[in-house]
Amino acid sequence: MIVRKPLDLAPEVARGFVKAMNDYFAEVNSTKRDAIAAHRLSVLGRYQTPREGKLRLSDIKEMFAQMQKLIL
Repeated sequence: MIVRKPLDLAPEVARGFVKAMNDYFAEVNSTKRDAIAAHRLSVLGRYQTPREGKLRLSDIKEMFAQMQKLIL
């Protein structure tokens, strides 16, 4: 079993991700929601190592959904 080190994000990046999640769920326009998720995808992509699989837009949307469940 491979144990992966958690992604080490700067606090401002993590706070930005939470803000983006809140903006994502507050937005009613699906195109704008996709743009919010795409921006977070590009930000998190900078913190990935080459060994990790690439994140997809659907991964970010799933992260938002999982985080929202934890908050509520």
